[in-house]
Amino acid sequence: MLPRDMLTVGDARKRINAIKQYSSLGAGFKIAMRDLEIRGAGNLLGTQQSGHIAAIGFDLYCQLLKQSVGRLKGEPVGDRIDVTCFIDFLATNEAEYQRAPKGTLPAFVPANYMPEARLRITAYRYLAEATRISDLENLQKNWKDRFGKLPDAVKFLLTATELKIRAAEKGIGALEIREDKLMLTKKGKYLQINGRFPRLVGKSQAKKLSHALELVATLS
Repeated sequence: MLPRDMLTVGDARKRINAIKQYSSLGAGFKIAMRDLEIRGAGNLLGTQQSGHIAAIGFDLYCQLLKQSVGRLKGEPVGDRIDVTCFIDFLATNEAEYQRAPKGTLPAFVPANYMPEARLRITAYRYLAEATRISDLENLQKNWKDRFGKLPDAVKFLLTATELKIRAAEKGIGALEIREDKLMLTKKGKYLQINGRFPRLVGKSQAKKLSHALELVATLS
C-alpha cells in the first residue's frame, strides 16, 4: 500500500517498525508512546507536538502537570522552569542527529541505552520536571545504577538541561546559541558584555557547551 522508498528511511520506517513490533492486543498505548518519541518528546529545546504541548513545550507542560497534581494532593509545589532555549549545534533526537552536519552534538536518550520506549518517555518526563541541579544529580545517579555508564548523548542532554536550569536561576527568559555566540534575554532585553554577545571558545562543540554553562553560572 505504501511506496517502497518510504519504508527505507526516516520516521515512516520507524512507525512501520513500531506497528510490526507492537501487534498484540492492547498494544495501542505502546504504539502511541513510540510515535510520541519519534515526533520529538525528548526535544527539550523546542518540541514539535500538538495541542497544549505545542503551545508551551514538552518540559513546561510536564512541570505544570506535576504542579497541578501536587496541589490536588496538598504537596509542596516548587518553582517551574520557563526558559526558551535554542542551541544550533545540538540534535535532540536520533532522526535529527542522523541528518545533522558533522560536529553536531547528540542530546537525547539513545534507544540502545534504554531499549524500551516506555522507559525513554519516562526518562524525558522526569528530565522535563527537573527544576533543581539536585534533581539532575539524582537522575544521573539513578540512570547509571539502572542502565550503566552514561553515553555522550545523555551527558550532553543533562548538560543542556543544567544550562536551562542555571539560566532560570539567574532570571533568564530566553537562551540562544548561534554561530558560537551566547545570546541571553532577561526581562525582554538582551544581556551583552561591552556591547557584544559573549563568544564561546573551545576546540570542540562540547567545550563550547561547557563554556556556555560556565558563563551562565557566573552571571551576577
